[in-house]
Amino acid sequence: MTKEQQAILKGLSELYPNAGPELHFSNPFETLVATILAAQCTDQRVNQVTPALFRDYPDPQAMAKATPEEIFPYVKSCGFKSKAANIVNASRMIVEKFHGQVPNTLEELTRLPGVGRKTANVVLAFSFGHPAIPVDTHVFRVANRLGLSDALTVEETEKQLMALIPKEDWSQAHHWLIYHGRRVCHSQRPACESCALKNSCKSILQNRMINPKADAKKRAKARKDGLAL
Repeated sequence: MTKEQQAILKGLSELYPNAGPELHFSNPFETLVATILAAQCTDQRVNQVTPALFRDYPDPQAMAKATPEEIFPYVKSCGFKSKAANIVNASRMIVEKFHGQVPNTLEELTRLPGVGRKTANVVLAFSFGHPAIPVDTHVFRVANRLGLSDALTVEETEKQLMALIPKEDWSQAHHWLIYHGRRVCHSQRPACESCALKNSCKSILQNRMINPKADAKKRAKARKDGLAL
């Protein structure tokens, strides 16, 4: 770990000592559903729709009996109709294949419809207490900008962060990076001048900011993966 990386991690921990999930959930099923809904949607919007959804469909058994057409009116403000289908189909698989219990391994979780590594890692970290670094668009962007990783893909970013950050800090580091991405290191107009990490930030030190664009190859790869860099 370089001295700049050490300074970045120390700075993040001091900036966001109480960082935690901004999605509202109280059990593994709610965590799974809320995280599926949060893809390309704000946590605030998801938190507005899930109370009614969880009131009427509180567990996989209830959700498995529904149809996507019945679920979509609850979640339509979160975007794609496919989210409703994924939630219903994932619930059916949980009932049929996992005895009605949300699985607690990455391999099993990623078998569920609509569940990729990021969603699975969120469930593992924040419902089951397993060390994990879920990499969403904020984590991907901020980790690469700050110099904690240098990767073209989400999975490679995850591997690099796991190798760099002490295991006991993995889940919390996920929140540090999300908080910084939402509050300071925005996709289009990062607040570089006021950033407390600017003296150690790789992008600033290499004069890649204030223009918040990476090199053409990395930018194209990020767009293909639906991420902002």
